[in-house]
Amino acid sequence: MKDRPDDSFHVFDTTLRDGAQREGINLTVADKLTIARHLDDFGVGFIEGGWPGANPRDTEFFDRAQAEIDFKHAQLVAFGATRKAGVKAEDDAQVKALLDSGAPVITLVAKSHDRHVELALRTTLEENLAMVRDTVAYLRSQGRRVFLDCEHFFDGYRANADYAKRVVATAHEAGADVVILCDTNGGMLPGQIDAVVRTVLADTGARLGIHAQDDTGCAVANSLAAVDAGATHVQCTANGYGERVGNANLFPVVAALELKYGRRVLPPGAMEEMTRISHAIAEVVNLTPSTHQPYVGVSAFAHKAGLHASAIKVDPDLYQHIDPERVGNTMRMLVSDMAGRASIELKGKELGIDLGGDRALVQRVVERVKERELAGYTYEAADASFELLLRAEAEGRVRRYFRVESWRAIVETRPDGTHANEATVKLWAKGERIVATAEGNGPVNALDKALRVGLERIYPQLAKMELVDYKVRILEGKHGTESTTRVLVSTADGQGEWSTVGVAENVIDASWQALDDAYAYGLLRAGVEPQE
Repeated sequence: MKDRPDDSFHVFDTTLRDGAQREGINLTVADKLTIARHLDDFGVGFIEGGWPGANPRDTEFFDRAQAEIDFKHAQLVAFGATRKAGVKAEDDAQVKALLDSGAPVITLVAKSHDRHVELALRTTLEENLAMVRDTVAYLRSQGRRVFLDCEHFFDGYRANADYAKRVVATAHEAGADVVILCDTNGGMLPGQIDAVVRTVLADTGARLGIHAQDDTGCAVANSLAAVDAGATHVQCTANGYGERVGNANLFPVVAALELKYGRRVLPPGAMEEMTRISHAIAEVVNLTPSTHQPYVGVSAFAHKAGLHASAIKVDPDLYQHIDPERVGNTMRMLVSDMAGRASIELKGKELGIDLGGDRALVQRVVERVKERELAGYTYEAADASFELLLRAEAEGRVRRYFRVESWRAIVETRPDGTHANEATVKLWAKGERIVATAEGNGPVNALDKALRVGLERIYPQLAKMELVDYKVRILEGKHGTESTTRVLVSTADGQGEWSTVGVAENVIDASWQALDDAYAYGLLRAGVEPQE
């Protein structure tokens, strides 16, 4: 390995196997290879790639991973079961597939709960121990490093502690480097984990690891409790992906070990890549990154309350447990009806707008935000709209790139049940009156296209912009059955993404406001001077 921590502590990632069992995740071989590269870049010590021989996809992954990836930090791990009852390890087809994978490390799963042995494996407790002993010893004789996952360990320990410990001791004596205690059902709490790990460590002398599911919401805490009790191997998944509610989340576990415990488990500089890696893996599995995930979520260091903002203006550490840059994240100030002067000043600084200590200006912005949020606007989710508002107050003018004379959107229902959507916009831009019409797959899309038809000749920068997300929320009713509609639009130009907001009693009108802001902000980003 080119640069990895020593072997005294293991960060073991099982995203490609256990994480892939999450509902809604279906990884191709190409996806798995991409995620493996991200995990190796992050610097985990071990990447469990799957179960070779169990399905063609995992078998292909091991073949391609070793041929196509030059692992800098991680070792590739194959997962499989101990030999079948009554079969020699060297004759077991599944054990042979583990060897054929070429992985230098093999993780075996074994039963450690007596009832599972008798009811699921349908064999005796002694034969189960022999299956563990024989398979570990055989794989070691073939030059492979072996870890053993004790499935349902904590439930098994509660039912029959002596037998559960015998499984651990048997694997250890047969040559397993690490024996992992698995909270397979995810029902344990930190104090319980601590007590069991300490006892098993003292009674068996084995090197222990922890694999925690998150069914009680304690997987990260349980993993750290096991480390406190003496475990030196933690199994996690990126973003906590996994069956049911998921597994111990790799990123807060690693951040706690490095930043709270002072234990080096990653290569130098890797922590600063954590947010990027988390979001990149979320993109590969096609799940929206959790905005409120510890350390790496976009809201992890976002501050909304005016009291917090006042303190952060003096010292950011007063309301942040770490500097967000240490994990590749950034502090954000949210602007809402809770905002005070400090929030606005800090947000202006974040946006590069010097408010010059003008208390009257800042107070006008505060009042304007509160007034608009009362009407249904939300600026904490629409930074671009807020920046346009802030600049309008600071500069004493609204940045206009075009002036709207009128617009209309028509939805036509045809006898065959199909629909046609057409929009017409009448604009003035750079002294020229423009009338443009376009069709779309909905009235908002038609308006968007009509705007482009009318303005791209004058503002070619618009060609790079595209609407990437569109959200509608119906707010509380104001007059009888009437309701207020809020629309949030996200737009991108290949260099970044921004969000704008519109509010009206009509969803099309609200959408138009958000589109108007989106293109005005996009042109501002592109350095285009407004026409008035």
